[in-house]
Amino acid sequence: MQRRAAAIYVAFFLVVGAASYSLIATAEEPTIGFENPEHALEQGDEFTIDGQQYTATTVNTEVEEESSDHGGTTVTVTRTAAFAWTNQSALYTETWDNGSTVTYENDEWDVVIPNASDPTSATLRESIDRAGILANDTNADNETVTRDGQEFVIITENNSSTLVPASEYFPTPETQQLSESQTLDYNGNQTRVDVATDAVTLSWNAPQENTVEVGDQANVTLSGQTYLAFFQTNDTVVLTQDFESYRAQNDDIDQFTEQKNGLWGVTILSGLCIVFLIGLAFLPSRY
Repeated sequence: MQRRAAAIYVAFFLVVGAASYSLIATAEEPTIGFENPEHALEQGDEFTIDGQQYTATTVNTEVEEESSDHGGTTVTVTRTAAFAWTNQSALYTETWDNGSTVTYENDEWDVVIPNASDPTSATLRESIDRAGILANDTNADNETVTRDGQEFVIITENNSSTLVPASEYFPTPETQQLSESQTLDYNGNQTRVDVATDAVTLSWNAPQENTVEVGDQANVTLSGQTYLAFFQTNDTVVLTQDFESYRAQNDDIDQFTEQKNGLWGVTILSGLCIVFLIGLAFLPSRY
């Protein structure tokens, strides 16, 4: 009788375990997909968002296999996409500090801003290479001297030295005036001038190349709009704003995983019960 009862329970748990395992084996795991995404792109494809043209410069899937010390292999899949566009009127700025030396029209200039609370102009003064001029003059000392607050150059001719005022010895530097709100040609760009107490700021508009990179199932902002980047295949990435569908599909996957884990629990528990019952059925009777 003991073994007959055990056989009945074994058959019951066998049916339950087999049923749960069959559900695991036949269940189709849900996946993420978008039927009508805003953009489905392969490498090199062009697309437009709010009048701005973009190019999918990279749509790439890399698979790396790494062997472990225990003989196993770890596979890492990395998917990335890059989008490039040209801003035809990007703002560029350059700052010339007061007292600095800058290059303008292929020459070196010293920036001079008047000592005023609200200056409206600045001066570009030609930068004179005094050390070079003195070094090339065999009759002049390599350094100037100061006498009674005035700078001189020592000129030696026929064993006689003469002090020549530096203002007379060195060439008079050329100057250019920069005025507030003036427009000038700087490196081929129409450039605006702003003068402050400590610096001159140049600003202009010109084309600028831009690139943004995004990974699989990550957000990217293009033309002020946020999109989800999703690799539909290894060579195709979609951009979509259907975040609600994406969240719902992820919830379905989480629910499927939870239910599958529960069925595995039922299958394993049924197997353990079968083993336990068979063991009990064959225990020797004390009576």
